[in-house]
This record gives sequence, structure tokens and C-alpha cells, in this order.
Amino acid sequence: MDLHFLSQKSPCRSAMGQGRRRVCASSDTDVETRVLVINTGGTIGMILHDGVLSPEPNALVKTLRTLPILHDEKYAQKTKLYESYKPEEKTLVLPRSKLDKRVVYTFLEYSPLLDSSNMTPNDWITIAKDIEKYYEEYDGFVVLHGTDTMAYTVSALSFMCENLGKPVILTGSQVPIFEMRSDGRDNLLGALLIAGQFVIPEVCLYFHHKLYRGNRVTKVDSGSFKAFASPNLPPLASAEVDITVNWDTVWRPGTTAKFTVNTQMNLNVGLLRLFPGITTDTVKAFLKAPMEGVILETYGSGNAPDNRKDLLDEIRKATERGLVIVNCTQCLRGTVTIAYATGQALSNAGVVAGFDMTPEAALSKLSYVLAKQDISTEEKKKMMSRNLRGEMVADLEGAKLSLSDSRFIQVIARSLSIGCKEELEAIRNALMPTLACAAAKNGDTEALEAIRQMGTDLSMADYDGRTPLHIAACEGHLKVVQYLLSKGTTFYVKDRFGDTPLRNAIHFRHKDVVELLRKSGAHLSQDELKDTETELCRLAASGDLEGLKIWKLAGVNMAVSGYDGKTPIEVARAFERKEVVDFLQAA
Repeated sequence: MDLHFLSQKSPCRSAMGQGRRRVCASSDTDVETRVLVINTGGTIGMILHDGVLSPEPNALVKTLRTLPILHDEKYAQKTKLYESYKPEEKTLVLPRSKLDKRVVYTFLEYSPLLDSSNMTPNDWITIAKDIEKYYEEYDGFVVLHGTDTMAYTVSALSFMCENLGKPVILTGSQVPIFEMRSDGRDNLLGALLIAGQFVIPEVCLYFHHKLYRGNRVTKVDSGSFKAFASPNLPPLASAEVDITVNWDTVWRPGTTAKFTVNTQMNLNVGLLRLFPGITTDTVKAFLKAPMEGVILETYGSGNAPDNRKDLLDEIRKATERGLVIVNCTQCLRGTVTIAYATGQALSNAGVVAGFDMTPEAALSKLSYVLAKQDISTEEKKKMMSRNLRGEMVADLEGAKLSLSDSRFIQVIARSLSIGCKEELEAIRNALMPTLACAAAKNGDTEALEAIRQMGTDLSMADYDGRTPLHIAACEGHLKVVQYLLSKGTTFYVKDRFGDTPLRNAIHFRHKDVVELLRKSGAHLSQDELKDTETELCRLAASGDLEGLKIWKLAGVNMAVSGYDGKTPIEVARAFERKEVVDFLQAA
């Protein structure tokens, strides 16, 4: 590590000498990002035994090692990858991507491996807890899962993962990866590349070249590689010649709270599909205790027969005794409205509108909401009508303005004699990140808000890979950092030097910014932690107590050994730095 790292004052420092893997002119190593692959089972890793497909433990990793597109063994050997990443027998690395990055991925394989038809809410909880357990060690997560119930699992995880700041991507395949014509290789590769290179803080599903918001998908085809659809929301990203991310659509948590996993799910929920001639006794039996919540799948835009008083009375009685019933359409596309009298009848009976939620998302959300013990039934109903994770469009609240509606950008467009929509978008993408970074440098939250209102994602990076949060962290503008975090700006983006905003705040010793970022869940990546032991020993030797304190505040282990085997406290004693020794003893 550069021994002058903490004393430099320029944000545009040299990339050399930092002791971390990166792409540079004089180095053979690349910037590495880490992804944890949680293999729950599913078709992707199944093998044909006696004419029947079944999971085979440890077979998937062995196969992937033989596929050059999914593992670069030469790079692994040249860089001694297996010495850096454990467990080495389950760690692989992709070839260098177009973005000059290497995605290093490690497998966590469940035992036993499951067919997705056997998945239960307890398995969702296991997956969520593993994401939480390894959250700070990896830049992203890929979950391998069978396709049959994948829409339920991905929807449930989207609600269970609160204040998510990193990508969690579920994928699988229609044909096992071992077969000649398998969609598994493309699906796994695409999920790994997106999880390792883009900070999309959502639980997503990647399939057949498309990245979808997880709680918007449903399985639509059992015999096609294009097995999933997102009827009411366009894909978040498309992987064609290049990977193109629709950043305007990406959902971001508007909070500074840390990432947590909520494993409390109410299992007394169910799906009831209306059909012509359904009997009152059937509905009555379905709605009785212990049922606490029901997704009612209705006709068209949320309609039910309004000439069936017996049916509506049973529904009304159920809602009056506290059963939460949510109205979702049976149609693949569209939303629930009360434009028709038949739809108004359900609303009058106390049924909550589910708007454009899929049945899978609505059921998962209902299970999540009903498990909350500290709110009333009425508050739970309101929560079901509120957009929590981008699962629905209830109203225009929070909708982003189109850039073409901005007077500011139209003035620029007119001055440049540009009129078409595509060119306007290109201008926005080129100018806005730089303008946002300039506003952050000046500490101007009003300008940032104006830019945000124009439809700009404040997590977008400039030509140097730096976001407004990077700049605000460098400058120590605490109010700007607070504003950006409140708008869902991610703190996991790395600039071209491989640094996050937290690393920038440490570099320039902005204690209050470090404290806020840590409180919000920011942490140093494994790549950023490399060679910190050398830096800590240098600070101890020079008696730089302030520098040591800022590293400790950032959550760094102060007892690590340097290159010569000595810990910082041993170095401080050797140089007779009493204040440093006292501090390190207390640490």
C-alpha cells in the first residue's frame, strides 16, 4: 500500500501502489468483485439418472471448472487466486469482462439440494439468513433455484430483505447445464456479470437475457427458454451485445437504515380464484379461521358478481372480523380499478385493491405484512395498498419526471439543435452525472434535488466512475451525504480506483461522514481491505492516532498482522508511541 495514502489530498490520486487488484498499464491483474452463489437446487444442476432428472451434490462446480466461459483457470493460477479466496475448491473466476472486471464467485451449496416444487417459506428464510450472514463479504449474490416456484421465492425475498443495497439475483434454467443445448450457461453468466458489475439494490430474476424486478415476474411458459415475463414493468436490464441497465426503473430504498432481514412470515394466507358459479359455501369454507389473509383473484380489472348478495355478504363478514382480503386480477396484464360497479361492490365489502401486483407478489407481501405485530389491521390494509419494493403502481406518488419534461434540459436541447428523444436521453446521460457531482462538491442539495426531479439517478457515475456520494464523502459535506442517502443513493459503487464513498471518507478523515455511512450499513469491501494491515502499522509507527481512530470507526480489525508478522500495537511499542499503545489496548 502507498504509505502516503492518508496524507494525500487529491481525489484524483494515482491508481498505482494501492495494493489492491485492479486494471492498469503495468499490471496483469484486474479489478475483482466478489459474488456469492447460493445453490438451492433446481434443473440447472440436475443430472439424468435412469431417465429422471435429480440434483447431484457438488457436480455443478466441477462442471463449471471445465467451461472456459465460466472459469478462467489460467488467471486463477497466475494470480494465485485460490490462496486469496476460501474455500478454494468452490471458488471460480470469470474471464475479463468488457468493463475490465473479473467476477470471482464462490459457491454455497445446500444439502440436500431441492426441486423448487418442494420449496417452503422455511427455505426462503434460510436463503435470506445466508444473504444476511455473508452480506459484508460479497458485492452481490446469485441464487440458483428451480423455475416452478421461483416467482414466489423471489417475491418473498424482496420483502424479507429490508434496506437492500446490493444486487440479489435469482436464476436457473429450463435445461440442465450439463446438456449440450442448455440455457443454464447463459443465465448463470448473465446473472454473475450483473451481480458483480452493477449496483442494482433489488431482489431480481435473470432469465433469457433479461433482468426483471423479482416481485414483478410470473412464470408463463414451461417449454420455452423464455419462461418468465414481467407483464406490468419493463425489464431492469437487457443483456444483448452489451448489458444495458434502465437506471430510471431501478428501485432504491429511501432510507439511511442498515440492511436487515425480516424472517417473520404469516403462513395463514391463501389464493382464492373466482370462477363462474363458485358457491357461497366454498368461499365461506375458504375464508374461515385460521385464515388471516386472502388474495382474491377476480375478473378483468378487479370485478366480481355484484348480483350475488350471498357471496358478497360472506366476504363482508370476513373483512369485518379482521380478515385482510386483497383484490388482484386474473389477467396477465393490467390493474385493479373500481371503474365498474362489479369492482365497486368488492371495495364496499372491505376488500383492498391490489392494483397491478402479480398473485405471487401479493401473496408474499400479505404474508410479510400480516406478520407485523406492532400495527393494527387497518394499518396492515393501508400497507398492502402502499408500494413497498416496487411491486405495484398504486398512484403517481414518487413517480419520476421524464427528462424531456424538464425546462432546463429542453433549453440545452434547443441550444444544441437536438430534437429527438434518443438524443435527449444521450445528452442527459452524458451531462447529468457530471452536473450532479459538481453540485455535490459545492454542497448544493437544492441543485441535486433539481437534477433528481429531472429524472436523473443520483447513483449514476461520472467519467471517473465517481458518484455524487463519492464527491460529498471526499469533501466532508455531511448534509449532502444525508440527502443522498435519504434518496436511496447507493454507497456500494466503486470508482475506477476500486474505492467506495466510505473509503473516500476515511482517506480524507471525515469522521462524521464515516459515522453516518457506517450507521447506514456501509462497509469496506474485501478488495478495499487488502493491505490495510500495512497501513495500520505505518500509522502506529508514526504515532498517527487520528488516522488509526478513523480506521477503527470504519470497522477495521486493529489487531491484524503486517507483512513482517507484527501487529500495530507491537509496532507502536517498538517506536514508543504510548498514546497509540493505550488506544490500541482499549480497542
